[in-house]
Amino acid sequence: MANPDARESDAKTRVTILVALAANIVIAAAKAVGGLLSGSPALLSEAAHSVADSTNELFLLTALHRSRRPADRRHPFGYGKERYFWSLLAAVGIFVMGGCFSFYQGYHALVSDTGEEPSGYTVGLIVLAVALVAEGSSLLRALHQLRGQKGSGKDPAVRTVVAEDATAVLGVLLAMAGMVLHLITGEVAWEAGASIGIGLLLVYVAYRLGAEARVRLVGESVEPELRGRIASLLDAQPEIDNVAQLLTMRLGLDSALIAARIDLVPGLDSEEIELICVRIKRSVVRTWPEADHVFLDITEAPSEAPSDAPSEACPAATSDISSDTPANVPSKVPSDVAPGSGQDAAPTLRGT
Repeated sequence: MANPDARESDAKTRVTILVALAANIVIAAAKAVGGLLSGSPALLSEAAHSVADSTNELFLLTALHRSRRPADRRHPFGYGKERYFWSLLAAVGIFVMGGCFSFYQGYHALVSDTGEEPSGYTVGLIVLAVALVAEGSSLLRALHQLRGQKGSGKDPAVRTVVAEDATAVLGVLLAMAGMVLHLITGEVAWEAGASIGIGLLLVYVAYRLGAEARVRLVGESVEPELRGRIASLLDAQPEIDNVAQLLTMRLGLDSALIAARIDLVPGLDSEEIELICVRIKRSVVRTWPEADHVFLDITEAPSEAPSDAPSEACPAATSDISSDTPANVPSKVPSDVAPGSGQDAAPTLRGT
């Protein structure tokens, strides 16, 4: 279940996306009409750009809804990565519907140039001026959320809206410049160049958004600073002799998996180990709520006994302890594997 802060953040992000969607739908229709009336390739490229942005906003709304579904049996770590998957689809949409169509319009304008005097460009320039105001307003809304809300910089939905709106503003300026130069010089090459420039801009933005989504989908660790603080907390525990390994992975916008292999000081029995696990994991989750899946692989530090003395095996118990587990209720340990039994017990993960 999403916490109140996450729900509030999603509500603000949803408003930002809806503002961008409304602006893009109106602008796409106006650009398409203006482009068809004037025959301007740059204006038609911008119409395709706005259609792509509108489709992408629908992807982002889907991401908001699906990424907050609770964990289930098939997806025990939740659906947080859906946010990155739909952002990847949005990047593909920008590339295909925006970038490729813009390249086509620029190429078509060059090869089919008849030298005719451009007409209807006054309407086209008015449409672009209105689009500039609308896209700029949407961009300001997205930047306001990005700067004013903690954690928004990590939200792929907000970052995608900012990238789309910033690209839209630059695209409108390029289209206006191409149309004005075409009117002044009579050379369609200026407008064709503007269309190709818009296409290059969209391809670059699509690549950057897609690369960011790919990194998170394949399993990105938490920030080095956060990882260092978690390692310091583990090292500070008196029962931990050594942190042999610490692995982390982002599971979503505000969810992370923490897996640590730790050596405990010698002389602890199985009940003490279970209570220590509960306390350590609660301490991690309480300090960093986003670390909602914590697993500890417990081993026991070697004692000062002679090297030929039999080693004491760690209890082969897997404890599934959540943050709601009472501190005085240890997990059950199999009776057939006990400390000092001499049996080979493979270390197992103790997690939430």
